[in-house]
Amino acid sequence: MANVEDHYVNTNGIHLHVLQIGPTDGPLVILLHGFPEFSYAWRKQVPHLVSAGYRVWVPDQRGYNLSDKPKGIGSYTLDELAKDVIGLIDAAEEKDAFLVGHDWGGAVAWYVATKYPDYITKMVVLNMPHGNVMRKHLRFNPVQRRRSRYIFFFQIPWLPEIRMKLQSFKGLRSALKNSSLPGTFSDSDLEIYTQAWAKPKAYHSMINWYRAAIQKPPSYEHYPKVTVPTLLIWGELDKFLGKEMAQLSIDLCENGRLVMIEGATHWVQHEKADKVNKLITTFFQNR
Repeated sequence: MANVEDHYVNTNGIHLHVLQIGPTDGPLVILLHGFPEFSYAWRKQVPHLVSAGYRVWVPDQRGYNLSDKPKGIGSYTLDELAKDVIGLIDAAEEKDAFLVGHDWGGAVAWYVATKYPDYITKMVVLNMPHGNVMRKHLRFNPVQRRRSRYIFFFQIPWLPEIRMKLQSFKGLRSALKNSSLPGTFSDSDLEIYTQAWAKPKAYHSMINWYRAAIQKPPSYEHYPKVTVPTLLIWGELDKFLGKEMAQLSIDLCENGRLVMIEGATHWVQHEKADKVNKLITTFFQNR
């Protein structure tokens, strides 16, 4: 992408690596990636948003790629991750922003929208349920528990990191390819991701997101009704998250809409980029 600026933004006591592109006087859009991606996850969305006149900020979230990797599980709670986003909006000298999140980025987006609604104009979440819905299904839905069994493996200290590094991240590359449509992730894409995972302390920090979610659940645990206008986009073939959680999440929104995309997986923004891009900008532009 041409005209992309690399910046390190001070937010919530750390520095996040943030790609910045688009007109400085355009409405601010912040794109939050999930696991195990980084800012590269939004390469098919950024040009479309910029062409629509938006000022786009794409951070590597804390612990990922070029951003700071603070020590300790407590550094990766939803409270801290949400404060990072609010700090970015403040750093942009804006009162509010449009927020888009996929996977873990979607979890952060849900949390920001419920705890700091005045900072968010509208929100788009891709393939991530509302926090209360996810917690209930992890507890009471045996199918979802099987799908999420890797989360419980990640709770073991250091073993997941050692195992993956001994495999040179082969397991993580296979997970991306096996859970997506053929051709979604090219060999060059996977090499770019592998370089990010291999950075010092990166994979350990990435896993700490999962440890914090289980071991240090958010203090703002009882989510209120979501008042921020919300669009939930869901690839129906998601192997990790059951689609039955999608409508239940929208039911917790005062002004929410669900779009289920047939023939797409968890990686919907890659596989159906044109459709996703149009859905996002149409949603942002409609009053």
